[in-house]
Amino acid sequence: MEALWTWVVDDAAAGVRADKGIAEALEREDGEWDGDAVPVSRSRLQKLMEDGRVLGDGKPLLRSAKLAPGTSIQLRLPEPVPLDLVPENIPLDVLYEDSDLIVVNKPPGLTVHPSETQRTGTLVHALLYHVKDLSGIGGTLRPGIVHRIDKDTSGALVVTKTNEAHLALAAVFAKHEIERAYSALVYGSPAWSATPNDEYRMESLIARSPNDRMRMTTEVKTGRRAVTRLRCLEKFGHAERAPFAAHVEARLETGRTHQVRVHLTALNHSLLGDPLYGAPSANQPKWKALPAEVQDLVKNLPGQALHARVLGFRHPTTGREMRFEAPYPEAFARLLDSLKKYA
Repeated sequence: MEALWTWVVDDAAAGVRADKGIAEALEREDGEWDGDAVPVSRSRLQKLMEDGRVLGDGKPLLRSAKLAPGTSIQLRLPEPVPLDLVPENIPLDVLYEDSDLIVVNKPPGLTVHPSETQRTGTLVHALLYHVKDLSGIGGTLRPGIVHRIDKDTSGALVVTKTNEAHLALAAVFAKHEIERAYSALVYGSPAWSATPNDEYRMESLIARSPNDRMRMTTEVKTGRRAVTRLRCLEKFGHAERAPFAAHVEARLETGRTHQVRVHLTALNHSLLGDPLYGAPSANQPKWKALPAEVQDLVKNLPGQALHARVLGFRHPTTGREMRFEAPYPEAFARLLDSLKKYA
């Protein structure tokens, strides 16, 4: 059965680009659903608009159109679709599992879900082999997927098995009622943290870079609000020299694409091994400052030194508080052990 959401554009949203104004109205829980509310991400909203499923006064609404006050907006969500993916026997590190959901420790290098350019070898294929069934709300390419972590980031990720659990848990994520803590190994010595108890709150807008569509950036005038709370757990270096690296904890208040990577880069503390934001040339001071053994380990990292260590949320069915800690992958652990020699 399709779900229908209706909303009348108010004066505050007048003149705002349609995809932005409608996404913000959905996030504020404005408008009315014909049944239970269904969380809709901005990317999914844009796809729905491309498919003609978002109407303004009965006519398909373009993403770039400007909203006019008093316009009646209708958004129709299609029924969950059956899955057409072939399960693959890819090993999984399962942290928890019940009839509603499964929590896994994703290794670096494993893409979360298929796309138009990658049709095999993803976490979704592995999950379908392991659990046989996932919620269909995410569509044929993203079944069960409530949130994601980058391909080359490791760590805790929850996936839903039923549509009911998917809707309930997606609502929890949409309201940011979750605990997400990342471990990051970065270049340099964060000046904003003298002790492990000091916390720095980074808030910015994040949007896709106009110069490189693969990268996100904080250097924009419009974008999505992103907030990261940072603590420096440990610094590494030689005596009487500025530390060359640090172990940082990043806690998310929001969950934007590449958020931790972008915020740390904006603070001049990019991640060790980050091929997109933090890869220095051999002649750069921050690379030359690393000991040879650390350089070798960074070169052999399967991705950036970023690990989703903690994931906490309220169970969508039982209401019980759940909290999981994902062990470090081997390459991350080896690099951290090497750095600790210089603590």
